[in-house]
Amino acid sequence: MSADRTPVIGVMTCARPKHEKTPEYLELAVGQKYLQPLIDRGALPFPVPNFGDQTPFDAIMAQIDGLLLTGSLSNVHPDRYAGDMGPNSLPLDPHRDACTWGLLDRCLAQGKPIFALCRGFQELNVYAGGSLDQMVHEVPGRIDHRSPTSHVPEIKYGAWQRVAVTPGGVLAQALGADDPILINSLHLQGVDRLGEGVTVEATASDGLVEALSIDRAAAFCLGVQWHPEALPDNPVSVALFETFVDACRG
Repeated sequence: MSADRTPVIGVMTCARPKHEKTPEYLELAVGQKYLQPLIDRGALPFPVPNFGDQTPFDAIMAQIDGLLLTGSLSNVHPDRYAGDMGPNSLPLDPHRDACTWGLLDRCLAQGKPIFALCRGFQELNVYAGGSLDQMVHEVPGRIDHRSPTSHVPEIKYGAWQRVAVTPGGVLAQALGADDPILINSLHLQGVDRLGEGVTVEATASDGLVEALSIDRAAAFCLGVQWHPEALPDNPVSVALFETFVDACRG
């Protein structure tokens, strides 16, 4: 790719019921907050037409230079990691699960960059054969990783949790340092069993994995449990999005 070409980045969408009275009618949606950091860096977001197993994968791959897996209110289906299905599993989005798996297969095979946020981070771990705890704050020894109780964005999405960065890893290279960082934290679910061929890139004070990478990825591939798109001016967020877009451009 020439340096002046606009990188096209696939952005995962969620398949959500249009209305509770007509759950069979789905809308494909992605928050503007996930698109803005890409546009700000000269990239063209390409919202993925998520049709589950029927997604036109090959046509999409011919168009995109990288993949952003967004956060979501939905969770990875427990069937993907032999977990228990119950109220804590909801809401689900099986269309997204199938679409994500298909795109990850192809991005890893074709060496295209991947940046995964929150649900996307969990998808990366499960894709690699790992599992999830569905209520992290109920697991003995874990702290509460849910967001502060507030509707004020600066409080709800503010950086309050300190995490340790793995020296020499993908995250440390993107940040240019391996000093501890402050991140926001808004999640109920989290890594239980780490996937195979996965490297831990950051951990919380209770040992919970907060960032990971896929060892066999030929290009930039990083998943973070937090929401950098909600802190667009934070130095950590800036470094991560710039590294990702540069990888898609190059």
